[in-house]
Amino acid sequence: MQQIPSVDLRDFLSDDPARKQKFVNEIGKAYEEIGFVALKGHFLDDKLVEDLYAEVRNFFNLPLETKAKYEIPGIGGQRGYVSFGKEHAKGRSAGDLKEFWHFGQYVSEGSKWAGEYPDNVEVTELPKFNTVGKEAYQMLEKTGVYVLRALALYIGLDEFYFDKYIKDGNSILRPIHYPPITDEPKDGAVRAAAHGDINLITLLMGAQGKGLQVQNHNGEWIDAMAQPDELMINVGDMLSRHTNNKLKSTIHQVVNPPRELWGTSRYSIPFFMHPVSDMSLNCLPECIDENNPKRYEDITAGEFLHERLVELGLIKK
Repeated sequence: MQQIPSVDLRDFLSDDPARKQKFVNEIGKAYEEIGFVALKGHFLDDKLVEDLYAEVRNFFNLPLETKAKYEIPGIGGQRGYVSFGKEHAKGRSAGDLKEFWHFGQYVSEGSKWAGEYPDNVEVTELPKFNTVGKEAYQMLEKTGVYVLRALALYIGLDEFYFDKYIKDGNSILRPIHYPPITDEPKDGAVRAAAHGDINLITLLMGAQGKGLQVQNHNGEWIDAMAQPDELMINVGDMLSRHTNNKLKSTIHQVVNPPRELWGTSRYSIPFFMHPVSDMSLNCLPECIDENNPKRYEDITAGEFLHERLVELGLIKK
């Protein structure tokens, strides 16, 4: 496959069973073949997107000493600010050329997960930053719920199979700033080295310009560019593992721009949709047969996440 397929969530949300099934078939086929789709018809409106980008730029334009006070020790970067070069891809030592922020789950009152996650971090210098971040988080989470319902049907599960696992799940909204490149990057460092995502699915804002590349099953790197009204959505390693690799987590990267554009910033905002930590990621029986025997050992989402955060350098052994 040489390009990312485009699908429209409004097909799934319609009252027409044929349109709904069309969406299920299209997104399922895309995730078997390439692991990425561009999605129209999501729940983010233009005003919210504009406001979020404005607040994100305002934050990353703050002085470094101001941003640094929001880097919280001891939580593996799960909330607040993570400074430039701190994270690296699995199997690499060179830090990625980026800084980022984490908004986390807004747990429902009385939930057993209320004490499980670190608190979200309030940026006192920017009164709208946290409000806009929370609204975007919730609209991306709502979009992800319906994508996972479609995938549940494609796999042969009950449509609402994932709902109980993603309610109060450990999902993360990560505004990323790739600053201008001022010197020749060391050790082949790029804006985001080749990697697969940890989570169930990732919903990405800001894939309109060149930079994001996806490796297809022939090992070729293809540009993944969305239209202005589209989100790029990909399968993460948790979902790939749970479906015994029926739905594929695809390696992707953010490459450095041509040298003449080194002086420009890039912003992107992925939403990493995670389940609650006690969700079993054991391979689903629906995805195991003679031609596709069980590929992975049994594990929970929490155990898998901890393993990967150690590999990424965000948690020390």
